Amino acid sequence: MEAAMGLMRRIPPKQTETALSALLTLLPHHSSDLLSQVDQPLQVLCDVDHGKDFILCEYNRDADSYRSPWSNKYHPPLEDGALPSLELRKLEVEANDIFAIYRDQYYEGGISSVYMWEDDNEGFVACFLIKKDGSKTGHGRRGYLQEGGWDAIHVIEVGPEEEGVAHYRLTSTVMLSLTTDNESSGTFSLSGSIRRQMDMSLSVAEGHLCNMGRMIEEMESKLRNSLDQVYFGKTKEMVCTLRPPAEVVMRLPDS
Repeated sequence: MEAAMGLMRRIPPKQTETALSALLTLLPHHSSDLLSQVDQPLQVLCDVDHGKDFILCEYNRDADSYRSPWSNKYHPPLEDGALPSLELRKLEVEANDIFAIYRDQYYEGGISSVYMWEDDNEGFVACFLIKKDGSKTGHGRRGYLQEGGWDAIHVIEVGPEEEGVAHYRLTSTVMLSLTTDNESSGTFSLSGSIRRQMDMSLSVAEGHLCNMGRMIEEMESKLRNSLDQVYFGKTKEMVCTLRPPAEVVMRLPDS
């Protein structure tokens, strides 16, 4: 299992589904662990009752059906699917509305979904998802990429409230992939993923959504900076070392 997880951490996100399928065939006795621990590129389904897309993941799946955050129904229909309590469902609806505004302001489009459920420690867990298609035919497109995708998964474990304070543990994963194919850059492909965790104990005076929103905003800023340094920075360094730009090439003086 340790070797399998090490392999999955080194697989480009675009090949995750193929690699995971192969590992499930090789290690059927670890299937539940692999499915719960390996983050896959997010998929989308349309809630026909509301005419809105929602994101599919392990956190809204029950058997082979997925719960929509818009209608609170499973697709395909599932009679005894797990549902959040009425109080948590109300918070989930509010979170989806607020997170859609956050998505439009920071991502200029895309698809977002928020799911919540009770845990065994008298608290609850919330999952915030964003999928952005940055390709030429995608939403919020600018036309710079032939293909491009950004999948963000934020899972927040919220502990029980004690004296007006709750403990939050945020685990965030971002999967990035992009491909260019034009005259200026040629054919170029880059993909990778990054995961970070954050723990905070905060007052609930302003509500859980305010606290979770601030944590996600801070974490996404850190993840974007890390991706810029690790992937784009190192790639630029390597390219400039192998093929230095013409303006920095030192010309030897004539002898």
